[in-house]
Amino acid sequence: MSENKRCSNLETAVEGRNLVMERTFDAPKELVFKAFSESDQLASWWGPQGWQTENRTFEFEPDGVWHYCMRCVDEGQGDFYGQESWGKAVYQEIEAPNKIVYSDVFTDEKGNAVEGMPEIQASYIFQDQDGQTKLIVRNQFASVETLEAIMDMGIVQGFSSQMDKLDDHLKRVQ
Repeated sequence: MSENKRCSNLETAVEGRNLVMERTFDAPKELVFKAFSESDQLASWWGPQGWQTENRTFEFEPDGVWHYCMRCVDEGQGDFYGQESWGKAVYQEIEAPNKIVYSDVFTDEKGNAVEGMPEIQASYIFQDQDGQTKLIVRNQFASVETLEAIMDMGIVQGFSSQMDKLDDHLKRVQ
């Protein structure tokens, strides 16, 4: 990977118009995969610290839709408090417990794409490492400029915070 950076336990690299993020969890691959593939589990940890997720629709299958809302519930986050961020993923490939591929867009409450916001092509690879799981996330954007704009919005910090929440969740469910 090029341009390696470290944020908490998250390793990141920019490869052209791709943002690659890796983190290892002290949990078996099947358990980590379930945290992404079961609606209740996903809702319990998805989103950055101080945000809660509601799954409006969750169809974990190829061509299935995941329509969700993240709400800031942390008064300490200032102007973000009370804000909602809606998104919709369409699953393209699911290979349990090894891989999930989907497209993700910002939407309104009804699931309509928000104009001017980028679409992300996301690929999640789950690798067994002696009882631990290495998660490799590759987010592909339409252009290098789009990736740079999303990075300026704090995608790495938000994702790192989210992975901390996943780590806490995995410790609770083991």
